[in-house]
Amino acid sequence: MSQQKNVIQAGELILDLRRTVLNKGGSEFHLTPKEAKLMAVLMNNIGRVVSRHQIMKEVWHTDNGDDTRTLDVHIRWLRQKIEDNPRIPEYILTRRSKGYELRVQD
Repeated sequence: MSQQKNVIQAGELILDLRRTVLNKGGSEFHLTPKEAKLMAVLMNNIGRVVSRHQIMKEVWHTDNGDDTRTLDVHIRWLRQKIEDNPRIPEYILTRRSKGYELRVQD
């Protein structure tokens, strides 16, 4: 992973936080501000499981980890944008009872 001011790169994924645009192999995906923050959290933790609680705290600024349906919906939206098959994700993986993990090819 490399990071410049307002740009994070992980494998073929390049996130421009200023424009809230994610580039994957030459394709651009416009993200909402929350999607961009969520993607940044995942990209800054490549290969590590990020707990649902940690994501809720960093993206939504809440310690209430009881209701994470919003997180699930945002993960689904990101998968629809970047995964070749969102039903069989290769990038954003669910780690049951733990959280989410971003996997990228070097």
